[in-house]
Amino acid sequence: MKVIGPALLAAGIALAPAHAARAPEIALTFDDLPLHGPIPTGETPQTVADGIIAALTRAHVPAYGFVNAHWTVDQPGTMEVLKAWRAAGLPLGNHTWSHQHLNAMTVPDFEQEVARNEPFLQQLAAGTDWHWLRYPFLDEGKDPAQRAAARQILAARGYKIADVTMDFGDWQWTAPYARCRAVHDDASIAELERMYLAAAWEAIGFYRELSHRLYSRDIRYVTLLHESAFEARMLPQLIGLYRSAGFRFVSLPRAEQDPFYKDRIHPLDAAVPEGLEGHAMGKGIKLPVRTEYGAKLAAICPAGPTAPNP
Repeated sequence: MKVIGPALLAAGIALAPAHAARAPEIALTFDDLPLHGPIPTGETPQTVADGIIAALTRAHVPAYGFVNAHWTVDQPGTMEVLKAWRAAGLPLGNHTWSHQHLNAMTVPDFEQEVARNEPFLQQLAAGTDWHWLRYPFLDEGKDPAQRAAARQILAARGYKIADVTMDFGDWQWTAPYARCRAVHDDASIAELERMYLAAAWEAIGFYRELSHRLYSRDIRYVTLLHESAFEARMLPQLIGLYRSAGFRFVSLPRAEQDPFYKDRIHPLDAAVPEGLEGHAMGKGIKLPVRTEYGAKLAAICPAGPTAPNP
């Protein structure tokens, strides 16, 4: 695995403000367990999970995994991924049964999506704090009324909301990596690695800047990652990246003890704007500029033409 290059570190240091009053803290969370695809040829959900678990274990980094349990029915072998996660001492939370947009469902349907996951969490995560809910797509509802109704359901079922306050869209690298692996394009894979690390480093500067503009301090951050093959490949470098920026790794519950997350821990409290971006825009603070990677990623190792129908 390659180390982070000096040029990237120099660029990142320019982007990440040097707020040194105390070491900033960050919690890692992984969505879409036990399967986030597409998965490259030669990999399986188990090999992906094994790579992520090994990286976390070697680096002594805590992490939460958020479960879409429908995979354990659609592909029963994926239950072994969740068992391996728990065997490593890593906790699990609820990401709903089938990862649907809240804004496309009724509120009763949303409650069913939450409840249907619970027997699996009770079985796999007994004795741990599994009452954390990560909204699929970070979608909290189509309007304030739906958002409030969903929060009432979560409060009644004993959930806290697993907020996200540092995100660089890591899921965008999943499909390009699978395409490049399929054609053995090592040069393009190296470019994917470079862009991924640049995006992660830029996000550090982006969110720390917002936090200091809003609160004159670092909140405890929660970053959103996915259990993908590319994540397994890059996680050792990503952990090194955060450490090079001075971060300490903490658990999700520790991070969300920060006062910033009060309305997330207590869903019956009045909901404030979502995330650091929402807080900043609500106060009229202009968001820092960020690099968009979507078009570049779509162009890397493009999929071949679709065969015509016979």
